[in-house]
Amino acid sequence: MKKLLNDPQDAVTESLDGFELAHADLVEVHRAPLYVSRAGGAVPGKVGLVSGGGAGHEPLHAGFVGAGMLDAAVPGAVFTSPTPDQIVPAILGADSGAGVLAIVKNYTGDVLNFETALELVEAEGTQAASILVNDDVAVEDSLYTAGRRGVAGTVAVEKIAGAAAERGDDLGKVTEIAGRVVANVRSMGVALSACTVPHVGKPSFDLDETEIEIGIGIHGEPGRHRIPMAPADEITGMLVDAVAEDLRLAGGERVLLFVNGMGGTPQSELYVVYRQARRLLEARGVAVTRSLVGNYVTSLEMQGASVTVLRLDDELTALWDAPVHTAALRW
Repeated sequence: MKKLLNDPQDAVTESLDGFELAHADLVEVHRAPLYVSRAGGAVPGKVGLVSGGGAGHEPLHAGFVGAGMLDAAVPGAVFTSPTPDQIVPAILGADSGAGVLAIVKNYTGDVLNFETALELVEAEGTQAASILVNDDVAVEDSLYTAGRRGVAGTVAVEKIAGAAAERGDDLGKVTEIAGRVVANVRSMGVALSACTVPHVGKPSFDLDETEIEIGIGIHGEPGRHRIPMAPADEITGMLVDAVAEDLRLAGGERVLLFVNGMGGTPQSELYVVYRQARRLLEARGVAVTRSLVGNYVTSLEMQGASVTVLRLDDELTALWDAPVHTAALRW
């Protein structure tokens, strides 16, 4: 294993040390327990947004803390859910009196630990709600979930719900908008190679040099099937077809097309995927009116990509376009 690390056990904390130094105008890192909050604390009168999950998916979630997106992010160890004792202070710190929405990816540990934390803060008088992200169409159940996994569609949920909170919507409305995004976003990924978890020291799964895994999860969970390596357009077609069919996209609809890298794929290759994905959607009569391409929900250094499609309406489009200023996403 070759990684730019010191002690693998310190990988998350040392990374967050550097993250805070680089973005002190945007974030504050709390260390006992470990979580990241928006610099300056909770915004008076605004619904707070909190998310989190295992480290190793950077910039998700800490990279999306800032104006127009999250108020706090709670990182666990690599590919390991954060604990309730981390989540509780993050929620309490994000509460300015308007309540807090927790955005939770559908992994068993995340779900259980956020549920416990929400029960604890509600017992203390904090108004809180949660939304479950489950956009991965590859499988119904996996090693980590009951039901579909939450993957790259989480970015759209956090961005759009964050914009709704920023414009002053109450907790019920922010939760409803987040739910609308969840209902209309789907993703599917492919892995060309495995990643190596620092404290494990070996690849998380075995994939022959001539094979790829269609429908891989962001922790290296198995996908739909393993097939021989194929040209980019053919692979992209498998991803787009699965997503479009699950969403039941119809001609004349508008969408956001998001091509996400898994951490080890060059930007140039992601645009090759985007090129074909857009062609295939437009061939279905679907208008791609918003786009995002890059490494936003990664799996350490895994080579691969995912295709995410979000069905848009006027309100969701306006909220996607609303200003955002975080370390990883800003316009």
